[in-house]
Amino acid sequence: MAAKDDPIVIKKYANRRLYNTGTSTYVTLEDLAEMVKKGEEFTVQDAKTGDDITHPVLTQIIFELENKDGQNMLPIPFLRQLISFYGDQMQMIVPSFLEQSMIAFSKEQERFREQLKGAFGKTPIDMMKTPMKALEEQTRRNVEMFQNAMRMFTPFPSAGNNTATPAESPKKEEKSDDLQELKAQIAAMQRKLDTMS
Repeated sequence: MAAKDDPIVIKKYANRRLYNTGTSTYVTLEDLAEMVKKGEEFTVQDAKTGDDITHPVLTQIIFELENKDGQNMLPIPFLRQLISFYGDQMQMIVPSFLEQSMIAFSKEQERFREQLKGAFGKTPIDMMKTPMKALEEQTRRNVEMFQNAMRMFTPFPSAGNNTATPAESPKKEEKSDDLQELKAQIAAMQRKLDTMS
């Protein structure tokens, strides 16, 4: 019997049906999406081979959600950029960056919701300014984190960036834990790449 903290096993059969072994019921992709939203951990296994097929099933859920009217979250420029990274040297870095960005966004999510709550009762224009500022700030931090990560892979500093002004120095010293963790992951990936060469 599986431990309480073990992920639920979902079995996918040849007829494309999904079976939740935790509840002993058949489920749909929509049910799995709801499980994700509730924070329930699960893995999907091919019922015949036992292979872990969680990644393609989660990707299929995203595909289905993106095809529903009014639910598009992935902008076309983002999709184009993502596609362009496949087969590129940066392909190994992108998953860690996206994962760290989503972790950072999730941590900020509660603060963002509080700002949305605080925006109610104000004028419609004020209501739009507060969430947009928070979103712009989060986007700025993500871009900054990505740029810092990319600098680690640039052998020579670009022209104009070789000296920091005194005002910039304290900012560089105040790097977040997320950025430090991302750098450590990138360094580990670089060591793996070096051993492969």
